Amino acid sequence: MIGSGTTVPALLNSTSNQLYLHFHSDISVAAAGFHLEYKTVGLAACPEPVIPSNGIKSGDRYMVNDVLSFQCEPGYTLQGRSHISCMPGTVRRWNYPSPLCIAKCGGTLTNMGGVILSPGFPGNYPSNLDCTWKILLPIGYGAHIKFLNFSTEANHDFLEIQNGPYHTSSMIGQFSGTELPSPLLSTTHETLVHFYSDHSENRQGFKMTYQAYELQNCPDPPPFLNGYIVNSDYSVGQSVSFECYPGYVLRGQPVLTCQHGINRNWNYHFPRCEAPCGYNVTAQNGTVYSPGFPDEYPNSKDCTWLIIVPPGHGIYINFTLLQTEPVNDYIAVWDGPDHNSPQLGVFSGNTALETAYSSTNQVLLKFHSDFSTGGFFVLNFHGQFALYQNIIISINY
Repeated sequence: MIGSGTTVPALLNSTSNQLYLHFHSDISVAAAGFHLEYKTVGLAACPEPVIPSNGIKSGDRYMVNDVLSFQCEPGYTLQGRSHISCMPGTVRRWNYPSPLCIAKCGGTLTNMGGVILSPGFPGNYPSNLDCTWKILLPIGYGAHIKFLNFSTEANHDFLEIQNGPYHTSSMIGQFSGTELPSPLLSTTHETLVHFYSDHSENRQGFKMTYQAYELQNCPDPPPFLNGYIVNSDYSVGQSVSFECYPGYVLRGQPVLTCQHGINRNWNYHFPRCEAPCGYNVTAQNGTVYSPGFPDEYPNSKDCTWLIIVPPGHGIYINFTLLQTEPVNDYIAVWDGPDHNSPQLGVFSGNTALETAYSSTNQVLLKFHSDFSTGGFFVLNFHGQFALYQNIIISINY
């Protein structure tokens, strides 16, 4: 309102708890001015807001500038504004209508516990639904699922629960009808809930809760001889790898993963490190052990190694341990890649420090044991100008 002159303004009523007055005069005529009085009067309140079904209102003052907040019960989603304010004005009203709380068709749940409802619950669900919820928990946790209500059209409307994130994941439950399902345990951190209805009869649907529970670790690997394990986390979903010391060969899978499931277990048997009974060796230096060393070598074995060093080098061989059955168990050495090459020697018995030297960069070794007494041997080989050393250990396949 703007007032000026000598006419007394009409009675004024503010519509809020604040009133702003501004007086302005220019440089010319002066006058007596004005005198006004004010008193506090009660304002009308905003109307009682509608509390949404399955919702909760916070705040009990409905005067100008008062704010109310709304939230939904577990399983429902707020549709609309979570906060509304009583506006000033001649007619009291809220700046937004009260929100709604609805049970949505599908969604992603990441909390450690929660509620899943069929759309429309506790009323009947609509026809032709196809709803998918995904429960995503931290790795190492599964979902403990309980049903509080369940009623669908038998053999037509189904609720399915998959032990994994996909519709193709293994199913741990399929339900239809009015019988309340028993509690379930998912054994992975991702669980899929799928509900679908046809065009005909509709029912109340379902109300289910889930709570995260910690999955057990996989068992510790046994002692891993002649190698080492990478990663010491044996919880579900984690992988560990196995590597052999130089010269040993891994038998089995190099990487194992702790599987999901009520009983924790690895997806493969534990591997082991062995030295093969003969193979091609390409290295500047190395060591060859008798099969099974430091145990005695087995009977009736024939093992062949082809040692190759860089061109232009010869190969020096010396036995640091030689304990075999004389004559019957032996190691033969050829100066070349096959049995047609010149033979450098046949070594057998209980001696050590036996040596041989090749004139080429390839040497063929053959070990033979008969059906009786076992023994041991260890030999080292070196290229003439050794730049590095690599250990080659040979044992029976």
